[in-house]
Amino acid sequence: SFDKYRIFNIPQNPADLFHTYNNAHPSIKQPNMSTNAGVGKRGEYKRYVSKHQHLIEKGSKEFPPEADRYHLHIALACPWANGVLSMLYLKGLDHVISHSVVHPTWGKTKPDDDSDKHYGWVYRKPGDEPMKNPLGHGSFKCDDALIPDTFTNAKSVREVFNSCGDDDGPFTTPLLYDKKTKSIVCNESTVILRMLNDQFNELAKHPEVDLYPKELEEELESLNNTLVYPTVNNGVYRSGFARSQEAYNEAVSQLFESLETLEERLSNQRYLGGDKFTWLDLRLFMTLVRFDPVYITYFKTNKKRIVDYPNLLGFVRDVYSMEDVKKTINMDHIKTHYFTSHPSHNTFGIIPVYSGPDLEAPHNRDSFH
Repeated sequence: SFDKYRIFNIPQNPADLFHTYNNAHPSIKQPNMSTNAGVGKRGEYKRYVSKHQHLIEKGSKEFPPEADRYHLHIALACPWANGVLSMLYLKGLDHVISHSVVHPTWGKTKPDDDSDKHYGWVYRKPGDEPMKNPLGHGSFKCDDALIPDTFTNAKSVREVFNSCGDDDGPFTTPLLYDKKTKSIVCNESTVILRMLNDQFNELAKHPEVDLYPKELEEELESLNNTLVYPTVNNGVYRSGFARSQEAYNEAVSQLFESLETLEERLSNQRYLGGDKFTWLDLRLFMTLVRFDPVYITYFKTNKKRIVDYPNLLGFVRDVYSMEDVKKTINMDHIKTHYFTSHPSHNTFGIIPVYSGPDLEAPHNRDSFH
């Protein structure tokens, strides 16, 4: 039963990596960052497989679907976590599963321990003192979108992992936590998406919403495994965090080849699978909505912009027009996280002014019905 939850199967064995991304160049003194990746022999970015992948299933003795039992730790800036939060609203499960929202700027996860240099997702309350970037630059507000974790009262996502016996990390979002057993259920976004879609229908306000239609399952899985995940969702990270020109050239070339393919596909149909909005559309959207405001600058994916692809732009506006998706998109958090959390990329935490295309403009995609 696990296979249907594991949407992609990209070989990502940490034992194959020479060193972690954080320590790729020990001579450059940078804070230790909360990243779920390493660097390969050619300087290529490699993402590790998420280590916590338990399942919530009907009839399960360990993790059955129950109201007010589970909690999601969310970073609005993170595309993987952002998609999970959208799914929570699309299914109408926000009254069943609680969630908290971290500050977009990575902070010191053990501020009272001078010897611990780790920086990652931290909790703040609205109105708290502004945060600085890991090198002490900038001033990044604590806005009303922040939601502290009032169950564990954790000050960081790392603290939650640590309380559950995981001292090694990486300490990532989304994180699905069981308040009853005080344990981690899952930190793999694709698995969480499928569980939210399938396992809570008796408690959902919108049980009729199904983002995994059976008739499209094989087609979408193939499209994800061969194109959307490796070359687009992860492709922007492979471009931005490459440690060699060769690795960057390969990643960015594959990325734009795939964008051309997707532009053509979406010229003939409203969504990736036809006329039904699915999980794969949600995953693609979360990358594309960040592309122009962040990735073209930060990840050097600047061969073209999404505004240069009429069908991709229309697709982004179409998905954004869904209220349950729109309310999870916080462009301030998105820009603030990327431009302030990685000092090796942006030392002084300067946030560019451009926020991408007007997402409220008409999408004109209704004609495909």
